[in-house]
Amino acid sequence: MAKKSMIQREIKRQELINKYQNKRENIKKALKKATNFTDYITLQQKLQKLPLNSTICRQRNRCWMTGRSRGFYRNFGLSRHVLREMAHDCLLPGLKKSSW
Repeated sequence: MAKKSMIQREIKRQELINKYQNKRENIKKALKKATNFTDYITLQQKLQKLPLNSTICRQRNRCWMTGRSRGFYRNFGLSRHVLREMAHDCLLPGLKKSSW
């Protein structure tokens, strides 16, 4: 189980991403269309004034059950530990334990 503070930090980041997503996209579109250098600089400054945690690349994938960030499987949204337990309990459809 991850620390509660880390999970809350990720929730806060997700809220910031959702809040500033449209504003960030509009500024980036305007940057692509900018022809004047001074306009380009002012748009870059607007982009830099946005919170750093509002960028998508700051987001960390976490297991929805335990909050663990390492060993994360995107297809299921689970960490490897929980994935293994749920697979053994037949809670994940179409997943079999391999043996050869």
